Amino acid sequence: MFTHITVGANDVEASRKFYDAALGALGIDPASGPDPKGRYWWRTARGALAVGKPIDGDPACHANGGTIGFAAKTPEMVHAFHDAGAAAGGRSIEDPPGLREGAFGKLYLAYLRDPDGNKVCALHRPG
Repeated sequence: MFTHITVGANDVEASRKFYDAALGALGIDPASGPDPKGRYWWRTARGALAVGKPIDGDPACHANGGTIGFAAKTPEMVHAFHDAGAAAGGRSIEDPPGLREGAFGKLYLAYLRDPDGNKVCALHRPG
């Protein structure tokens, strides 16, 4: 459904380090860039994520209630995403990484806030 997602960052280098670490744990190559607008890009065959200073010049802020979810092939990758992101300037939030069951069935999840407060998660669907 999505072609790309862009999040704002006040410290682009801190965000690049965070996403290189967290997404690297999911098997995603380090960012390319910066592009002419100062953004870094992580690309896969299924979509892209960009991080950069807001184009309008205002400070970056997170979306309250927004979450960006990244697919993980295994539960171990979910844990690696969480641990790498937390070690690279992210903040662990909500429940610890693990299996949860709800309206969408069983999901293996881990949630973090990136250096600018954006909520991100790694998700593995067992079975």
